[in-house]
Amino acid sequence: MEVILKQDIPNLGYNNEVITVRNGYARNYLIPKGLAVLATPSNRKMSEETLRQKAFKADKERMTAQDLMKKLENLTVKIGAKAAPTGKIYGSVNAIQISEALKEQFGFEVDRKKIFLDGESIKDIGTYSARIILHKEAQVDITFEVFAE
Repeated sequence: MEVILKQDIPNLGYNNEVITVRNGYARNYLIPKGLAVLATPSNRKMSEETLRQKAFKADKERMTAQDLMKKLENLTVKIGAKAAPTGKIYGSVNAIQISEALKEQFGFEVDRKKIFLDGESIKDIGTYSARIILHKEAQVDITFEVFAE
């Protein structure tokens, strides 16, 4: 029996994929639990349209991420922090501060969850790098400079 999966199921298939399973498995488990629907012609058309819309949306997100990646490539972000005379920072610099600095200095909105620092935390004055993963195909390394205020 052919069914269209409504969600990813390990060792079986992915969302909106048409698969062939045994009749009892489909009737007694997949369909009653809402994990799949019968692969009728109308359900197939709906599934194809959903896949087409998802592909269009994913392509649009990828293009937007690549445009932002090109703008971020050669930027140096400056972050001010209170520091001791020895060069140690009171506290640390993290992804939230980098995100805010990108917005203030250049006007780019980057989610803090997409910014990954090389080390655990930045606790000294100096120049560091961070990786921004905008999309699985669009990643960029930026440099940021921490200076004493």
